[in-house]
Amino acid sequence: MIDSAITREELRKMAAESFGNFVKAVVDIRKRVMTMDASLHADEEAYLIQNGSRQSDLWGINLYPDLIGDDFIEFDSMINLRPNQKNLSRGVDDPDIQNCIRRIVASLVK
Repeated sequence: MIDSAITREELRKMAAESFGNFVKAVVDIRKRVMTMDASLHADEEAYLIQNGSRQSDLWGINLYPDLIGDDFIEFDSMINLRPNQKNLSRGVDDPDIQNCIRRIVASLVK
């Protein structure tokens, strides 16, 4: 669980050891923490739920440490498909939730 800042260099090392150019992460928008570096967003989601998070607060993203701006975060995960929350895609459809995720990531990745 990431609850204090890590560097882009640490993120690059994680990416190099897994998918090459990105790291999967799940953000808890209520607790303002995230998990990262698992093979599946679902594994990270399960970890957070086991540690007290609510599924409705969890959103899957991919982080690209060598990219900047809007390209750094990709809102794409199967765990984001939530018709009951009116999220009908693998992305994060609500701009307010996207902005919340961006703020949390910016506070945790320096």
